[in-house]
Amino acid sequence: MNNNKEPETGNLNISGLKQGIVIDHIQAGGAMKIYEYLNLEKLDCTVAIIKNAKSNKMGKKDIIKIEGPLDMDLNVLGVLDHKLTINIIEDNKIVAKKKLELPEVVTDIIKCKNPRCITSVEQELPHSFKLTDRTKRIYRCVYCESKFKGN
Repeated sequence: MNNNKEPETGNLNISGLKQGIVIDHIQAGGAMKIYEYLNLEKLDCTVAIIKNAKSNKMGKKDIIKIEGPLDMDLNVLGVLDHKLTINIIEDNKIVAKKKLELPEVVTDIIKCKNPRCITSVEQELPHSFKLTDRTKRIYRCVYCESKFKGN
């Protein structure tokens, strides 16, 4: 185990990542959900998932390291876990840290669980949700108004 201390990543070191993205401060046990939502299994690059890493802030946390550039809006992850931090890595160094903001609308990130919703019948329709309460992180389906509350 590497004992080098780096800010915001506990005992873990990002030195093995020359260029890429580190999704940090994931609620312990939440990394696989984010992995699935981002469809990381379809990427042709190295993806590392660290589960239950020690964290001074959180006790335990998960971390995802993605090698290379990632061409997508990561703010949608704020719907799943608003405490996430996105670290942009270049030349083995953190060059930017981003706190996520809740997007006004998210599409195909969360799914409507209402069996009567049109998205249950019309499978090709996108699952779209609109932010209705920023403080409580509540989204509602644009078709049926069913509620989704983020972490």
